Amino acid sequence: MTFLLDTCVFLWVADEKHHLSAKAREILEDASNILRLHQATPWEIQIKHSLGKLHLPRPPCIAIPAAIEKLGLDYRTLDDDTMYTLEKLPPLHRDPFDRLLVAHAIQEGLPIITPDPLIHQYPVRTIW
Repeated sequence: MTFLLDTCVFLWVADEKHHLSAKAREILEDASNILRLHQATPWEIQIKHSLGKLHLPRPPCIAIPAAIEKLGLDYRTLDDDTMYTLEKLPPLHRDPFDRLLVAHAIQEGLPIITPDPLIHQYPVRTIW
């Protein structure tokens, strides 16, 4: 099965697995699952890092591609269908990156692995 990773989950799966729920760890460690990373995640990480709100041991331009390769993630870029799905979302969450992830999950019929309670309010399957 394919699962979409929230940004925090992507950050934690590489270095801080203790933050993950038992269910999330189980899914992430099952080699038969496909783990998807949407382009919104590196975009969000890069912006937060540039603003000094997210400290990383290596620059995002090095750390993110290395983690994608190491974890064998299915990386997807922003597409028009996801972008146009945004207008159909209720205004539950102001974070544009999370809204992009929700729109992508809806468009692709994917569950999102996330602890974010606001994402859990959208009409998308969430796992934590």
